[in-house]
Amino acid sequence: MFSQFIKTATAKDSEKNQEEIIRSFQKLNLKKNEFFVKEGEVCNYFCFVESGILQHAIDILDEEKTTYLALRNSFTSSLYSFLNKTPSRKSIKAIVDCELWIVDLKTFKNLIENNMAFHKFYYDLIEKQICLIDDYRIDLLTLTPEERYKKLLLTEPKLLQEVPLHYLASFLGISTRHMSRIRKNIN
Repeated sequence: MFSQFIKTATAKDSEKNQEEIIRSFQKLNLKKNEFFVKEGEVCNYFCFVESGILQHAIDILDEEKTTYLALRNSFTSSLYSFLNKTPSRKSIKAIVDCELWIVDLKTFKNLIENNMAFHKFYYDLIEKQICLIDDYRIDLLTLTPEERYKKLLLTEPKLLQEVPLHYLASFLGISTRHMSRIRKNIN
């Protein structure tokens, strides 16, 4: 539950600050294949994924490439588009039904500037994401597809249970056919 997640993440902060954060977000339900934002449109929200999975994807030569998978209990957005009110370079869509908690830019900026609990929480979130992105990029350059799959088995086993094969293959930078062979050889 969103409110419990915020209270846990900001446990050292005042209840007043926690409640302000919780009140600032609104619930949004997306059905499977509905878009949070489409490539070329402005992303109007920053969101918490309470349930479901959001796929971040780009189109390259009419082929969809998954760049990120936002799972339950994570925050996501097309951040550059959201913060700068510019067209998004990627699409974000629900690959299963999703329950999200969203905040618009004006409210988001108000929280960053006036709510120290949210300010610290957001700083920690961004720092963690930068580290994850850095690891992911290094893995793409240094690990074989088999090694990337094995690492995913160790670090994110729930991904393998919840996400359809073709999204995982794209996320790992391999073809669906190669992914099937890897899974067969490892399992």
